[in-house]
Amino acid sequence: MINASDRDDAIRLIDEAIASGARQGAACNELELTERTLQRWRRNPVDGRPLARRAAPVNKLSEDERQAVLAAVNRSDCANLTPHQIVPKLADEGVYLASESTFYRVMRAQGQNHRRGRCKVPRSRPPTTHSARGPNQVWCWDITWLPSTVRGQYFYWYMVKDIFSRKLIVNEVHDGESSENASRLLSRGCLREQTAGKPVILHSDNGSAMKGGTLLATLHELGVVPSYSRPRVSNDNAYAEALFRTAKYCPLWPERPFSSLDDAREWVLKFVRWYNEDHRHSALKYVTPDQRHRGQDHALLAKRIELYKQARTGNPARWAGGLRNWKLEEIVFLNPDRPPREEVRQAA
Repeated sequence: MINASDRDDAIRLIDEAIASGARQGAACNELELTERTLQRWRRNPVDGRPLARRAAPVNKLSEDERQAVLAAVNRSDCANLTPHQIVPKLADEGVYLASESTFYRVMRAQGQNHRRGRCKVPRSRPPTTHSARGPNQVWCWDITWLPSTVRGQYFYWYMVKDIFSRKLIVNEVHDGESSENASRLLSRGCLREQTAGKPVILHSDNGSAMKGGTLLATLHELGVVPSYSRPRVSNDNAYAEALFRTAKYCPLWPERPFSSLDDAREWVLKFVRWYNEDHRHSALKYVTPDQRHRGQDHALLAKRIELYKQARTGNPARWAGGLRNWKLEEIVFLNPDRPPREEVRQAA
């Protein structure tokens, strides 16, 4: 509750800001006030609303009625029932105390609005979080279906992607899903990137091919640490999902399904070459994944900054603001931690 002294100080500060050229709305925002509140304060210097005496609602429960509701809720035969079950049960006994919503309201005021019975409150565990400061630190992999000309038959695209550079490390297309195919794929990727002796985290979904014994043994031999998404939460593997969406919506995607396994492999090879070497990735400030993976991004972006500075010097009238931000994040997160809801609510 704001007292009269604080209200007068707020009005004085806003008047001083307006006299100095500030807008009234901006001044109110600085003090976390609305212009409607300021208008009411100016019109009625004495705000009597906090001191107003209001009559109780005519439909308010009496204290005896509230105690009767609580007694019904805490009966031994109702202890594990919800109000939606308690009210009909009482009705069958010829008793009506209040509606279900009123039961909930009384229980909430008494601190009893919690799960009843032996069932526990469902808790969703947070996603696994990883961070990468360079290439070949955190990989993700997944499998997607490629349609064939035979109805109900698909080809399976296995993909391993580096989350720092977004580069497609290794790819294969097979006619089925298996842990053995995934093991050979990962072995090729580690050999190509020469990750022996380097800690690499491999994140994936919870499919059978991802958790097969053959793949787990291969990961152990290669020194790769497995990481998994939460069950039935595809967003935890967002980098892989984004890659497959890019593939299936890019101009290279064929108009007709693949007629054979060789056609699918040829297309994937063509797409990977385009994605790694030609595709200017929006999340990488429009450098290619291959340039980011080889560490060429800093020099390229520094050259762009110098070019923009020269352009602004040559014609400053066309530059109302600052230069475009061409700096890349030094750390890339997979499923970054989110602040608690209370902090988000306070920040808003």
